[in-house]
Amino acid sequence: MRSGLRNVVVSQTRESEGESLNMKPLLTICRLLRHLNRFSVKPSPLVSFSTSSYLCRQKKKNPYETVDQGKYSRLVRSVLSKGPAQTPESLFKEDDVLFGPVCKHRAPEKNEPARVPENWFPIFNEQRSGKPHPRASSGPLKIPLQRHETPSVTRILQQTMTPEQSFFLERWKQRMILELGEDGFAEYTSNTFLQGKQFHEALESILSPQEDLERREEHLQSGYIKSVQHILKEISGVQALESAVQHEALKYVGMLDCVAEYQGKLCLIDWKTSEKPKPFIQNTYDNPLQVVAYMGAVNHDAHYSFQVQCGLIVVAYKDGSPAHPHFMDEELCSKYWAKWLLRLEEYTEKQKNQSIPKPD
Repeated sequence: MRSGLRNVVVSQTRESEGESLNMKPLLTICRLLRHLNRFSVKPSPLVSFSTSSYLCRQKKKNPYETVDQGKYSRLVRSVLSKGPAQTPESLFKEDDVLFGPVCKHRAPEKNEPARVPENWFPIFNEQRSGKPHPRASSGPLKIPLQRHETPSVTRILQQTMTPEQSFFLERWKQRMILELGEDGFAEYTSNTFLQGKQFHEALESILSPQEDLERREEHLQSGYIKSVQHILKEISGVQALESAVQHEALKYVGMLDCVAEYQGKLCLIDWKTSEKPKPFIQNTYDNPLQVVAYMGAVNHDAHYSFQVQCGLIVVAYKDGSPAHPHFMDEELCSKYWAKWLLRLEEYTEKQKNQSIPKPD
């Protein structure tokens, strides 16, 4: 029987000569051995042979085989599924399963509480009415500013800027000097001041009842005036223009731009010019503090019989693009008033420290 088996193998090998990887001889041998009672052979999986030494090496272990498939199966199904998007709550639950619960630490307690003014003074005057009395034919109030030692609102804000504000202001200044030079920067500053002055004079002329038509047409050629045209249409009942204010109790003075009704509400209006867009009130830096400082002074100045409860910052642009109005209601004005009182106290404290003689 062995010789017969050998003959079959030889014949089968000749039929498949030149095909070293052909599996037919092995399958034939297995079928013959099944018919023999003395042998019990179980079919084995097909094995491929190769003369390449690379394939004979031990197969590298796939690192992904060690991953807990059951642990991550839900995450995979949620990513591949076409169902509704997961919610933040479900994602947090999956994070707990995959990475364990989050170790929550208490936020460090701040030792410094929110600062409040030591000497509170109200911005509004309870003894005054919010509605102004009708103005006489003389026109809006234009009280001249008296020069004295009382600090102005502008001076107080400049000397109490935060370190961050001072840093960015100085960096901008040095950048402009590097670009324009010392003389160029001085000329730029002078031109900016002149443009702002001309803008305010034009608005004063437009909002005054005595303005003539020829000057009005002349002012309309300005890009800044074109920028505020849609704001001027909402303004009526002008009560004061370029008028001085003094807060006798808090000891500061200032020069307001305008007090008039804007969309039916009496506002203290502050006109500003800018080369960059300022669509949000946060972009105006300390301008809201300036507005509420003038409001508080107006409401307690004997020269004014009315009370202002709202503010308006108007940022105009030289290219004539629409100005950005920033309306400040009573609640917002109260918040900025508290900040102004803090700056005023800081200024007063600095002045006291400077007046104390230093020991030799």
